Amino acid sequence: MSASLVKPPALRPGAMLAVLSPASAAKRDRVLRGINQLHSLGYRTVMGAHALDSGPLYYAGTRDQRLEDFHAAFADPEVDAVICTRGGWGSAELLPYLDAELIRTNPKPFIGYSDHTSLHIWLQRQAGLVTYYAPMVAADFARDGGVDLASWRSCFEGSASWTLGATEGLRVLRGGSAEGRLTGGCISIFAEALGTPYAPEVSEDSILFLEDIGTKPYQWDRMLLHLRYAGLLERVRGIVFGDMRQCITAEEQDLLERAILHSLGSFDGPIAIGLRSGHVDGANVTLPLGIRVALDLTDAGNPRMHFLETAVRV
Repeated sequence: MSASLVKPPALRPGAMLAVLSPASAAKRDRVLRGINQLHSLGYRTVMGAHALDSGPLYYAGTRDQRLEDFHAAFADPEVDAVICTRGGWGSAELLPYLDAELIRTNPKPFIGYSDHTSLHIWLQRQAGLVTYYAPMVAADFARDGGVDLASWRSCFEGSASWTLGATEGLRVLRGGSAEGRLTGGCISIFAEALGTPYAPEVSEDSILFLEDIGTKPYQWDRMLLHLRYAGLLERVRGIVFGDMRQCITAEEQDLLERAILHSLGSFDGPIAIGLRSGHVDGANVTLPLGIRVALDLTDAGNPRMHFLETAVRV
């Protein structure tokens, strides 16, 4: 990951958010409910032409239609940020056809998670942008209490210093401290990109965030081994895992944590778990990818991830 990623401008009151569906089809009622919540926070919205389309298959329109919406949102000078309705599957289909120059010359916050991990990787590598692993319209803003507004505001309003900790679910699996540039996303998408032209680029001093949904302990073990064999973890200084309640039952928690520690037996850095970002059961925390953070897990009772710079241009 380049050390010179561009920060898009902060989101001011009245900012215009383009609502897009780059992957799977979204339910209209949930999209509208989420938009109402965005309006209540003072944002304006514009819907992508195909954001509510359904088909072919499970997609929100054809590949070309989704691509058209994506490019239109970045090209429109009235649009201040791009926010996804939901994940699912389909973002990776767009990667060979994205216009890097168009996006690079019109830097805006890109907001989404899950399947959109592939777009985060591409936007960081090809367009040189900081991106935002953050709540989506139908998936989170449509839910009561689905968004952690404190981290959202700290991120997009440009707080110079803010911290995530136990309140946001963070727990210590292995103690220690590390500093680096935050990267990562949904592990199944992140790992599957390896060996392709769209693989993640991890800098020499990264803090890696990984989460997923419906992924069992042996699958976490397998994918972490894949990252290790690919040499990715050699450049990572610390690892933070997400809220695993969308992956396992409470009875499987101990097995999962032992599987993670087994797979990361040769990794020397600090390891945390439970950060409520991405697929969560509760208020979804906003994470800016490409920003420097300090991970302090020296006190099990007070785990902290401290952001060392603003996440947007102010």
